[in-house]
Amino acid sequence: MGKYIKNIYQEICSYENLHRAYINARKCKRFRDEVLRFTNDLEDYLVEIENELQSRTYQVGGYREFYIYEPKKRLIMALPFKDRVVQWAIYQVLNPIFQKTYISHSYGCIVGRGTHKAVEKLSYWLHQVNRKPQKYYYLKLDISKYFYRVDHAVLLEIIGRKFKDPDLMWLLKTIVESRDTYFGLPLGANPDEVKERLPDKGMPIGNLTSQMFANLYLNELDQYTKRQLRIHYYIRYMDDIIILADDKKQLHYYKEAIKEFLETKLKLNLNRKTAIRPISLGIEFIGYRLWPTHIKLRKATALKMKRRLKQVRELYNEGKIDFEKVNATVQSYLGVMKHCNSHSLQNKIFGDYVLKRSSDDDGSE
Repeated sequence: MGKYIKNIYQEICSYENLHRAYINARKCKRFRDEVLRFTNDLEDYLVEIENELQSRTYQVGGYREFYIYEPKKRLIMALPFKDRVVQWAIYQVLNPIFQKTYISHSYGCIVGRGTHKAVEKLSYWLHQVNRKPQKYYYLKLDISKYFYRVDHAVLLEIIGRKFKDPDLMWLLKTIVESRDTYFGLPLGANPDEVKERLPDKGMPIGNLTSQMFANLYLNELDQYTKRQLRIHYYIRYMDDIIILADDKKQLHYYKEAIKEFLETKLKLNLNRKTAIRPISLGIEFIGYRLWPTHIKLRKATALKMKRRLKQVRELYNEGKIDFEKVNATVQSYLGVMKHCNSHSLQNKIFGDYVLKRSSDDDGSE
């Protein structure tokens, strides 16, 4: 990864960086109680954080745990606002450095490289290979419980290759190893099945630094596939990986090579969803299903949209949310549909989507 970067910790701890971190951390959350309390004594809180970081007395606050079900059941860990400011302070300084090392076809939690860019690139490749005379196949790689299985020692070793700064490594180790809350799961286990989590594995889903570390960790795999295996059609969105080739035996070789690399170098495992199939059957990728000729939303994604739209309509009709909230949800889903062949789906969902409050005096809809 080149030469060591030294003495970067002071940039993270600086009052200016912490103030910018506060601005980023409060976006869309300005009127929450804990954010208002922090804002009312902003200078005192930022100086307190600065002093704790400088004296190496900072400790991560208690995590609040809850589950979400999009697209599958996930355990989310939420930090107090003060700790989210610290996370942003780290992210603002380190993430631009890490991003310079990423391959061009790594997507997810990278500015300018989100879901739609990844789908566009894979769709372009499918159009491209479909014009060739040979039959193409895809290898879909699915890593088992990725966020819950990241090995702390391996992650810190990867970071330590880039930075020679004891203070920085202390802070990152404090966050990664989290003295009071463990995140790791035994192989094959689900979050709600385990009474005691593993202390040396896992990252909290929901942390900004977890997103950054997740990309950095699998950048090791990206570099291996490009530099050693020389794979051309390789795309990754966080832990979703697709490889295209015109030879099934070649894809089986890639699968075994990647499986060995993940197990020996990154201490990760592929799960049973890993598969090799013809591209003509369509590829499920980050909420869409792609063919060489068209793109559709996954059925599960469309069903989730329908349920959420029904829910916000009911909340609006009951007077529990305003029109702006409903409109934001609708526009968000229209944006998702814009990137696929969804004309009939839009008509089906929005054809009879009517808002009407029983208390509306003007009878507006």
